[in-house]
Amino acid sequence: MRIAAAVLCGFFMDLCLGDPDWMPHPVIYMGKAISALEKFLRRRFPDTQKGLLMAGAALAAILPLGSFLMAAAAIYLAGLVHPVLAFLLETLWCWQALAVKGLYTESMRVKKKLEEQDLPGARSAVARIVGRDTQNLDAAGVAKAAIETVAENFSDGVAAPLFYLVIGGAPLGLCYKAINTMDSMVGYKNDRYLYFGRAAAKLDDVANYIPARISAFLMMFAALLTGQNAKHAFQIWKRDRYNHASPNSAQTESVAAGALDILLAGDAWYFGKLVKKPTIGEDLRTVEAADIMRINRMMIVASLIALVLFLAVRCVLCILL
Repeated sequence: MRIAAAVLCGFFMDLCLGDPDWMPHPVIYMGKAISALEKFLRRRFPDTQKGLLMAGAALAAILPLGSFLMAAAAIYLAGLVHPVLAFLLETLWCWQALAVKGLYTESMRVKKKLEEQDLPGARSAVARIVGRDTQNLDAAGVAKAAIETVAENFSDGVAAPLFYLVIGGAPLGLCYKAINTMDSMVGYKNDRYLYFGRAAAKLDDVANYIPARISAFLMMFAALLTGQNAKHAFQIWKRDRYNHASPNSAQTESVAAGALDILLAGDAWYFGKLVKKPTIGEDLRTVEAADIMRINRMMIVASLIALVLFLAVRCVLCILL
């Protein structure tokens, strides 16, 4: 029951408090570890296709496993001091593994700037949460970028961490965050990471495969509960759920596009280079700032459903087993 209680407390701490700037975050240290390991492994393996693939595979094994073992050991040692200390540590890491409040806060900052007709400010705000170039986006483009980020990161930042936290507590949750952080840092198809980052990218695809599909159906249910077009969400998901280079990213984006009756994705600029991408959804109306609020309502409702569903399944399995 400790894990269930820690997940429950951690979820509501994230929902209420987000990630305070003053509090050290595991992802920051994971990022530092990735950078250090990359330098170390590149020196130890030959600078060839095979060598880079092997170095990247070593990174993809070391960081998630190390994160799991360090968290498990820390919680175990805390438990030797006092069970309450172990619970508090697990709760802290469950809190930090989730991003409900962060997604809401950052995307609503974009909405506020758009409503103030401060396009430069809106571009700057959305640049904090997307990887694409934002300096030439119009107001609709900025809103689309924010909506896509909330939709995609509902899976990566909320549902998937919850899924793994409920299964294996904070150690497995932080293992997942390590995989996700690796992919965000080295999982690019560019000259530097095409081979080195391949194992991290593939591992992220595997880790997100089931959570992304659960997330899509959670978002559909949330669309129904928040008055959006749930029927269209299912139709667009069924048609466009693979309209992305990743097998997982379009799962929730397609639901968002259908629920809001808008067109998402399409070509985008990254580091000054145009990347051709298929569109998701249908251009039934112009994207507007209010759509950011709509997708946030869906995200929060879907997050609450995920919490209840995952904990209920865990409790049932604990009783049966």
